[in-house]
Amino acid sequence: MPKPVTPLLAVDAVILFQQNSIVLIRRKNPPFKGELALPGGFVDIGETVEQACIRETYEETNINVKILNLIGVFSDPKRDPRGHNISIAFLCAPVSENEVPRAKDDAASLEIVSLDNLIDLKLAFDHLDIIKASGIL
Repeated sequence: MPKPVTPLLAVDAVILFQQNSIVLIRRKNPPFKGELALPGGFVDIGETVEQACIRETYEETNINVKILNLIGVFSDPKRDPRGHNISIAFLCAPVSENEVPRAKDDAASLEIVSLDNLIDLKLAFDHLDIIKASGIL
């Protein structure tokens, strides 16, 4: 029997940092190479979406996070030029105030961006829509 073709499952993290900022990465790889994006990535077989969010966030930002709540599910088939990918987005915060952000893995660099400056930025994928849906703006 042929394997069914289904969308890929991903996670994205809106990380509240300090009092009025979030953490964004600059993508190291296509698509949207060099553009700002939320930390995130694909869910591995055998892990929950919550575990994937915590893992992907640490792998890209060096920040251990706790999930505060679910922002939503983003499933527009055109949201990712690589194909149909569904993202489950979470609002997160660092586990400790001593977390030191640092770009790792798929992140070329990392930026702490004030909420006041977010609306004017061009972000990869539908990440500005995700941030707006989080209710922090």
